Amino acid sequence: MRLIYLDNAATTPIDREVREAMGPYLNEIFGNPSSVHQAGRRARSAVDRAREQAAAAIGANVSEILFTAGGTEADNTALIGAALAHSHKGKHIVTTQIEHHAVLHTCAFLQETLGFDVTYVPPNRDGIVTVDRVVQALRDDTILISVMMVNNETGAVQPIAGIGEVARERGILFHTDAVQGVGLLPVDVQRLHVDLLSISGHKLHGPKGVGALYLNRKVKITPYQHGGSQESARRAGTENLPGIAGLGAAIERAAARRDENLAAVRACREEMLAVFRERLDNVEINSPEDALPSILNVTFKGVSAETLLMNLDMQGIAAASGSACTSGSLQPSHVLTAMGLPVEAVRSAIRFSFSGHNTVDEVREAAGKTAEIVKRLIRR
Repeated sequence: MRLIYLDNAATTPIDREVREAMGPYLNEIFGNPSSVHQAGRRARSAVDRAREQAAAAIGANVSEILFTAGGTEADNTALIGAALAHSHKGKHIVTTQIEHHAVLHTCAFLQETLGFDVTYVPPNRDGIVTVDRVVQALRDDTILISVMMVNNETGAVQPIAGIGEVARERGILFHTDAVQGVGLLPVDVQRLHVDLLSISGHKLHGPKGVGALYLNRKVKITPYQHGGSQESARRAGTENLPGIAGLGAAIERAAARRDENLAAVRACREEMLAVFRERLDNVEINSPEDALPSILNVTFKGVSAETLLMNLDMQGIAAASGSACTSGSLQPSHVLTAMGLPVEAVRSAIRFSFSGHNTVDEVREAAGKTAEIVKRLIRR
């Protein structure tokens, strides 16, 4: 049975070109980038090249790219590092109720362990957090705002540029988790007025276990990982050489093919919706109309998401019931709950997510099989 993979918001398959870019650093080029001999210099050259590729993709300076072990570490580094470095100015942080757990749990740590005060801004019914609601949450002692670029469960695109403009005017640091946006949306850190921005390699058809944090050169953070002086003394630890080379190749490739990939995922989303609307009368769309088309969140009324996912898996279709970190949990989606959806609708919600590797034909097949399964489960 062939797999129809529609869980790209969780992870993406590695592109062939990315694997090829990583190959030399899994074999003949293996030196430590911190070593001064020839083997080390060859490794350092690869890290420098990847830093240039990442910086070019988001309009940053090469000195502003800090490599991490993934998007989660990038979020942790941004929030904890910025909070500790600027706590003398205040201890209030503003984020949203719909963030990835890498942000929510880090904010909880700052709140419960280090005594920071966190305000969690709710979204509108469409899953979008407005600039006005963020502004209303600000205080004189606010030092940091963190709002994701694209929600990983609904695809809702947040007004990052507007929030960034307010943050810049008020002298408040602004972080965005751009894991789901980079590669499909045009990202320019200057235009967006962001101070910190998180990237993950495996959401870009790159390898797992590597990410990056854009850190504005004027912004100081307090490192929380200690050891060597790697990454300009901001993140200790020997660099993941193959992973960093892969991330560089993946983000460069994603930026170059952004329009092509966006058109491809939009065609997939439209095809799936067309099939659902034609064959089902119990489907509700939870993603906003102008969501990033790579993510489609739908509720099949009267059908358990857990049961539906099991049946889809038996048919070779991979989808999810929530974010990647909670898809194995029976806890209802915190995102859909914050949007005000009834409990029954939340427990019947499925996320399909697409990439440029998907085809309209396979999505049509998956949508048809999904409709058949839904009808069968309702008849029980």
